[in-house]
Amino acid sequence: MKTSLLLFLLLFSIECFAQQNEWKELQTTNEASPRHENSFVELNGKFYALGGRADRPVEEFDPKTNTWKKLADVPMNFHHFQGLAFENEIYVIGAFTGGYPHEKPIENFLIFNPKTNTWRNGPKIPAERLRGSVGVFSRNGKIYLVCGILDGHYDGHVAWFDEYDPKTNTWKVLPDAPRPRDHFGAALVGDRVYVAGGRTSHAAIGKVLDLTISEVDYYDFNNGTWETEKNGLPTPKGGSSSIGHKEFLIVMNGESNTQELSHSEVEMLNTKTGEWSNLPSLNQGRHGTGLIYFKGKLYVVAGSAKRGGGPELNNIEVLDWK
Repeated sequence: MKTSLLLFLLLFSIECFAQQNEWKELQTTNEASPRHENSFVELNGKFYALGGRADRPVEEFDPKTNTWKKLADVPMNFHHFQGLAFENEIYVIGAFTGGYPHEKPIENFLIFNPKTNTWRNGPKIPAERLRGSVGVFSRNGKIYLVCGILDGHYDGHVAWFDEYDPKTNTWKVLPDAPRPRDHFGAALVGDRVYVAGGRTSHAAIGKVLDLTISEVDYYDFNNGTWETEKNGLPTPKGGSSSIGHKEFLIVMNGESNTQELSHSEVEMLNTKTGEWSNLPSLNQGRHGTGLIYFKGKLYVVAGSAKRGGGPELNNIEVLDWK
């Protein structure tokens, strides 16, 4: 009898732990706008959804009250970008504007200030390095752009890697990544930046979703070289999102030609061992949106529920993950 009770308590504890570590849809006090090919950025404890195929306003989410607040309208249509929180503002860099398949890269930074609720134009990207669907991140006060595509979804994939110094307003060309890619997110893990997921969108030959990339590349700032992980991404997909935390790289969201629904898998690389494992899958697969880690939780919002352009989503899912 005592053994049976202990076994029951053990199984009950395991079940409770599993339930606590599933993705849950947040019940918000109001609804956000549906959008995809957007970004989702944390800044000073608030979350910001911005951009997308349609002209949606910037929307601010307060995780303390689970409330959305509509902010400024966008100065122009922009999409396919990785938003960057930088010095108390949000930067849109390496974005596209216009329609499929010949979307045009936006030549300058777009900068949103949540405190003043205003947009302004930032510095121009050098014309010879201009592209969209770029991986963007910051490190030690400098901003970095990696990979991307010149001509929307049509052609012109590049492996370029650039550094921008806001203090001196200067650009520096860094070593190319091992391979070009677009429709992905860059993520810092320690002194390495990882580029994982994505594809080479190629409407010029009728292969927009087909050419997904399994290889995971990283640039080590300590020695200034690129390397490739021994084990590739388990589920190759474009329209993916990445984030780093401690020694882990998380890659999730995405679309591919292997299924009509957007991908719900959440895959995690231990960068110390090079091994992949799985976190719980999303309740709703999605692609073309961002990912936030904040105070022990992962948050994802919006995106497209199926490969291609819709239906657009507006709900938030959250996962407790320390």
